[in-house]
Amino acid sequence: MLIDSHCHLEGAKFAADRGAVLQRARQAGVDAVLCIGNGNGPDEVNCALKLKEEFESDSVGGTVPEIHASIGIHPHEARLARPSHYEHMGRLARDPRVIAWGEIGLDYFYDHSPRDLQREVFIKQLDMAREAALPVIIHCRPSEVSPGDAWDDCLGLIERRFAPARLGGVLHCFTGQREHARAALDFGFHISFAGNITFPKAQNIREAAVEAPLDRILVETDAPYLAPVPHRGQRNEPVFVLDTARYIAQLRGIPVEQLGSATSESFYRLFPRARA
Repeated sequence: MLIDSHCHLEGAKFAADRGAVLQRARQAGVDAVLCIGNGNGPDEVNCALKLKEEFESDSVGGTVPEIHASIGIHPHEARLARPSHYEHMGRLARDPRVIAWGEIGLDYFYDHSPRDLQREVFIKQLDMAREAALPVIIHCRPSEVSPGDAWDDCLGLIERRFAPARLGGVLHCFTGQREHARAALDFGFHISFAGNITFPKAQNIREAAVEAPLDRILVETDAPYLAPVPHRGQRNEPVFVLDTARYIAQLRGIPVEQLGSATSESFYRLFPRARA
């Protein structure tokens, strides 16, 4: 049993074979996927819900994984956020099929949106997630010049605006240092690992994956990005979460079945609406 806790299946890269992608994952033992509600910007935060609706009958029939949905404005599109988008997300957050708010956060690597706007939109969504009693999915990518800048800002805002509510959250596709993982764990957060843990230069990610408590980690693909070795360079898809899970299990010296069971239990504990 495995769950792909973070994937983007709504885009053009899956337009031609989305159903087949989901079927391959289910046949390989992926029981559920969390599709992220960012779409191509704030106008499409319901994209994951649309996918859930499209494949609901196949999911019930067991031919594709169960699809869960989130909502949120990605930091790349923070400059596009308008009051109407927040109103729309507020309505969607009341839908029991929405299990999380995200991915949201800060990205100082690309700076597609000004940093002050990124922080403003991040704070607004942390507050809305807290009010909606939804856990959050966090994106944090620092600049190359000052690797600690985004982490300091991101973790500081979480600590002040969200962590006291103890609703939980996850640092998705973790790329930070061990001290960043420790800080998030202290907030009651989980750490999610993607295919980049298999890349040669990812020693910091491997160290975090070994050190984090087994009951506080998740696995993901972040598909279509970051396909793990031996698929690196290909389009990533949910079935490849098995490769990441096997790699982490080997790092920790445990059977992959144990890792799959533990990460699946953590998923449902973190996202209680997913149990419904």
